[in-house]
Amino acid sequence: MTASNDRVGAVVTGLGTCLPETVVTNDELSRDLDTDHAWIHSRTGIERRRRVSAGTTTGDLAVTAGAAALKSAGRNDCDLVLLATTTPDRRCPATAPRVASRLGLRAAAFDLSAVCSGFVYGLTVADAMITAGTCERALVIGADVYSSIVDPGDRGTAVVFGDGAGAVLLERGRTGDPGAVLHTELGSDGTGDDLITIPPDGDHLTMRGSDVYARAVTTMTESARSVAAHAGWALADVDAFVGHQANLRILTSVAKRLGLPRERVVSNIADVANTAAASIPLALADAAAEGRVGSGDRLLLTAFGGGLTWGSAAVVWSGAEPVQDQRS
Repeated sequence: MTASNDRVGAVVTGLGTCLPETVVTNDELSRDLDTDHAWIHSRTGIERRRRVSAGTTTGDLAVTAGAAALKSAGRNDCDLVLLATTTPDRRCPATAPRVASRLGLRAAAFDLSAVCSGFVYGLTVADAMITAGTCERALVIGADVYSSIVDPGDRGTAVVFGDGAGAVLLERGRTGDPGAVLHTELGSDGTGDDLITIPPDGDHLTMRGSDVYARAVTTMTESARSVAAHAGWALADVDAFVGHQANLRILTSVAKRLGLPRERVVSNIADVANTAAASIPLALADAAAEGRVGSGDRLLLTAFGGGLTWGSAAVVWSGAEPVQDQRS
């Protein structure tokens, strides 16, 4: 969607999150893996991650985060629930309709699969549907339980991923309103679909980390720069860069290429690791709760994930107070 001075569009009015209570530190993982805290932290920036307890599903996290976003916005209804996830509760049917039902909503609901780019994809789809008049209010949730698909003995993935969920409520408004989604862009390159994948004959995620790193830095930089330009922003005017929390070195490299100072880079990867589709709303919620982003701030969001997929968005923050929750 392209920015203009005052067009109909989506605005963010609520923000909610859910993190499992169980914390797993690098030292705990090192008991069973050929690694240690220093190795993990130096390569990823991660110190700890969250894990769900037995029986807790992606849908459980999504319900809690969705309810928190509705509470943040002071709403109890919407007409679209969009769940971005790689770890649905079942292969069929989609998880989103059950999430909507548990929230007391009789809304259109569907899952979206774009791996770590899922939240930005979901934001873009919901923005387009609101702008087109298909719906008035949309709940976009990113939720993943990567502990269900990661091989606990694979050092390359077991240390990287965490479980969690984050959600935003979007409502019909105008581009001049607080919380406006000004511009979004999406992309993909299926020739790289083997870099982050669960093989047809496998149960666990595999990732070619060094190849992903190189592609992520270049692509996120180009995408973020393009979105800022289409929103009419100079990069120097961006107040906060909220990138997918895949790896601290990736975030730092992208910010450096964009010319953004370290203090404008939002990161919570040290505490929650890579939470896939949940990572951007989780990072944004932490930043908002800590006062690092406020009403009127220009936020540049960008993500890169399996597929390969990527996406970026320019959003003027509404100042919504995040509601952050936990469950076992």
